Formats: sequence, C-alpha cells, structure tokens
Amino acid sequence: MQATGWSWWHQFPPALRELASVRLVASFGAGGILYLTPMVFHQQGFNAASIGLGLALAALAGTVGRFISGALLDQGRSCGTPVLMAAACGFAGDALLLQASSMGGYIAGQVCIGMAGGLYWPAVELAVPQCASPLPSAKGYALVRSSDALGVASGTLCGSLLAAAGLLRGVYWIDIAAVLALAALLLLKPLPKAAKASEYAEGQRPLRQWLPALVPMLGISVVATSIPALMQSALPLDLVRGGLNRAGQTESLSALLIGLQLGLLVLIQWPVGRAMALRPVGTGLGLSLICFSSGTLLLAVSALSHSGLVLVVIALTIIALGEAAFLPTATEAVIELSPRGHGGLAMALFSQCFALSAFAAPLLAGVLLDGHGHGVGLWFATAAICALSLLLVRPVQNRSKRRVG
Repeated sequence: MQATGWSWWHQFPPALRELASVRLVASFGAGGILYLTPMVFHQQGFNAASIGLGLALAALAGTVGRFISGALLDQGRSCGTPVLMAAACGFAGDALLLQASSMGGYIAGQVCIGMAGGLYWPAVELAVPQCASPLPSAKGYALVRSSDALGVASGTLCGSLLAAAGLLRGVYWIDIAAVLALAALLLLKPLPKAAKASEYAEGQRPLRQWLPALVPMLGISVVATSIPALMQSALPLDLVRGGLNRAGQTESLSALLIGLQLGLLVLIQWPVGRAMALRPVGTGLGLSLICFSSGTLLLAVSALSHSGLVLVVIALTIIALGEAAFLPTATEAVIELSPRGHGGLAMALFSQCFALSAFAAPLLAGVLLDGHGHGVGLWFATAAICALSLLLVRPVQNRSKRRVG
C-alpha cells in the first residue's frame, strides 16, 4: 500500500508536487482561522452582525490584494512573490487576532488576514498550469484542490480539538507556524515565473474583447463561492444557536461537525475532481449548483425538526460533493476562457468572486440570523439563488469549447 501511495504521488511532475505541498501547508494553517474565528469572537461576546462585519472587511481587503497579485503576475514576476507577501500579512493578522478583545483589534486582524488571502490565491492558481506540464491543467487542479481540502480539514479538526480543550485561540498559533513553514518552502524552492502579457499576441488584446466570455462564469462563481463563506460564518453560529426546533449545539460539537464535512471533502476531492477533469466544464458546474441548492435546502428544513442534526449531516455531505465538483472545474473554465498573457488578471477577477461573496454573504447572514434568531430564511434564499444560477451554465459551456483568441 505504501509503494502504491508513493507511485500515485510520483505520477505528478516535481513542480506540481512542490506546489501541492505549499498549498497543503497554507491550507492547514488557514483551516482553523477561516472556520473557527466566528466561534472565537462569539465567545468574546460579539454579536453575529459584528462578526460578519469583520469578515466582510477582510473580504474587502482581499479585493485589493487580488489586484496587486494579478498585476505582479502579469508583469512576469515569480508566482511565489505574492505568496511570500501573503505570508507576511497572515503573520501580522494572526498576531493581532491572538490578543484581540475589542472590535478594533478584531477588524485590524481580519483586514490583514483578508489581504493575505487576496495576495495568495491568484498566484497559487495561476501556478498550476505552469507546474502541471506535461499533464493537463485540469488534472493539476484536481490534485492541488485535494491538497487544499486535506489542509483545511486537518487544520479545522485541530481547531475543534483545541475548542474541546478550551483553547480555541490556539488556531492562530497553528497558522503562525504554517506561514513560517510556507515562507521556508518558497525560499528554498521558488515557484515559476508567470508569463508576461507582452510575450503573447493574445496578451495585447484589450479587456473588452475577452472579458464578456468570462462574465457568466464570474456570475456562477459569486454564487458558488458564497457557500464556503456561509459555512465559515453563518453555519457555526446557526449550529451553536439552534433552529426553531433543532437544539443548539456546543461549540466543540459544532466545530467537529464542520471538521467532519471538510474531512469528507478530503476523501472525495481527488476522485470527483479527476472525474470532472474528463468531462466538459458545464458538467461540474451544474452538479455543484444542484448540490449547493439541495444542501442548503436541507439546512433550512433541519431547523424545523427536533432531529434536525441528522439533516445537517446529510446537508453537509451534499455540500461537500458540490465543493469537490466546483473548485477544480471553475478554475479550469477560467483558464480556458482567458487569453494567455492575461492569466494574472483573469485569476484576480475570478478570485474577486470569492472576495465579493465573502464580503456580502457574512453581512447578510449576520443580519438575518440576528433578525430572525434562526437560519431558515437564510438557507431557503440561498437554495433558491443556487437553483436559478443553473441558467448560467450553458453559456459557460458553449464558450469554453475553445480557447479565446
């Protein structure tokens, strides 16, 4: 079995294995702070709206970081440069959140964390096609998304154990160790340089000529990426508070439920991502939206039942399948729809969907949770929006059959 595992790992090019390792370390540190920060500051006495505001401001900072990262990449800089900048910002954010007890300290820490995420994602996503050759980039994305899922799940599980021990703020120490390890990996073996726009004829094309092909994909992405944002912000609070008939859960059990869902994502990310890599991008996008709609509908129904915790587990399983289908498929679709030489900007725009949903979703969710006292309306609305977004899948599929230009 060990030989088989090594054989599986070594089927990938060395550069892709290095990138997957970098993303594993980064995701391990991020897992705890992304999913458990709402619980940390719920313990501190912050209400849902205040917690949502901090998450939204982090997302706003991330929009700035994404455009900075995209600009550096399209200038031909190493993909590792924005990642090292992200590590510095993440270290500062962890240090602030580790000791924050006021709204000011919480917001300052969240802004640093948001900037770190903004700098990080366009760079590590654009690095995949460069590191994957001679394998197809879709298979590369399936691998690195599996690495992301393993890291996030492991980090969140560690956080849940800290919560059970009454040491929930320890998630920030874990992330500090992770960003230091991340910087060491990149300094020892830098990531490849991105292609300059001037190196390709396609790179001379103005934005108005290739952006329209991306618009439906960006629309789907805003909706789909709101699901992880809600899993990080609204779901922990909804579980702790309880629903109309569903009893509230302890913080440690709530963290464990989220950790188990992320663990399931680890198990299915590679087989699902590999299966989607063999099919048109519309297949993965359609499957993900159906899963997101069904899963959030079950979350809404769970609040109405005394045995609603069973429905929550089923819902999280379905949502995990949706995430496994969406993440590698969406990134591959962006690569297919964007011209070479503008990959940095295209990835920055795609990453902005994460930032936009992370900005809006926690704010709206916090208001709805505080106003209603439960998540029924929030989850029903989310299910309806995901179902309507299926209308955008066909335009993406039609345009992704060939590269732009």
